[in-house]
Amino acid sequence: MILDRRLIYVTGKGGVGRSTVSAALGLACAARGRRTILCEVAEQDRLSRVFRRAGVGDEEAELTEDLWAISIDPWAALRDWLASQLGSRMLSRVLFDNDAFRYFAAAAPGAREMATIVKVWELTLPDRWSKGAQTYDTVIVDAPASGHGLGLLRTPGTFAGLARVGPIRKQADRVSELLGDPERTAYLAVALPEEMPVNETLELERALPDAVGQELDAIVVNGLHPRRFAKPELEVVGAAAGSSAPARHALAAARTEGHRARGQQSQLARLRRRATAPVVTLPFVFAPELDREDLDAMAAELERKLA
Repeated sequence: MILDRRLIYVTGKGGVGRSTVSAALGLACAARGRRTILCEVAEQDRLSRVFRRAGVGDEEAELTEDLWAISIDPWAALRDWLASQLGSRMLSRVLFDNDAFRYFAAAAPGAREMATIVKVWELTLPDRWSKGAQTYDTVIVDAPASGHGLGLLRTPGTFAGLARVGPIRKQADRVSELLGDPERTAYLAVALPEEMPVNETLELERALPDAVGQELDAIVVNGLHPRRFAKPELEVVGAAAGSSAPARHALAAARTEGHRARGQQSQLARLRRRATAPVVTLPFVFAPELDREDLDAMAAELERKLA
């Protein structure tokens, strides 16, 4: 089952609700008694807003029972990696504070991405680098949008090709092993039932095997409007003429909602025809902002549909 994997990597087109789905997945895993951590990358700062909790930074912070969060800072992740390789946090600080080293690290292509994905890998370890650090049963990555998210996954392979021997090659191989292990890692795409997100999801599904040697485990279609009217009913609504302004507004709203739902269903059907991965849906939440009750409902829906 997806929710029982050690690592769940969530990506998709920008603006489709990846952070919301990641948070719901985290709650679903925590409800199963799994110690879970949500990892935000690329300085997105969305988990704080989703949970209405200030202070989700590069330190692991508890959100609720069995659920933690971290916003991975690539520089802090690189410093931790140096400490693990040198066997001394003091030496790593000396090296890290050196201007020449920081310039080199900032200029090296992919260094920030490699530090980030290594930190994700470190969070999955049963024996963490820092003495006394918490261990987790599930690590959920709220990854960047599809293109950047794929680039992040390709980074260990790139570094392994550049460093044929040594600690960097060894580290890259270990991370690649985790990313390519279907027993430990699951990949989820989040989409909206609209043309562009569906197109990008299908492209992601084709590209993922080349990046990690795995296919998508599931596609979560977010924000699906209910089908309140059948086609004959919409035709009746379309032909109706309201005798008052409120009636005309109500009829216009019904027509708009009906057409939106039909359009979404068309895109959902296209995605299901063309995608290999199973497709599950989450309903549109008619609220200005999601609250904890909304997230719990989404978590229960995902647990039921991803079982």
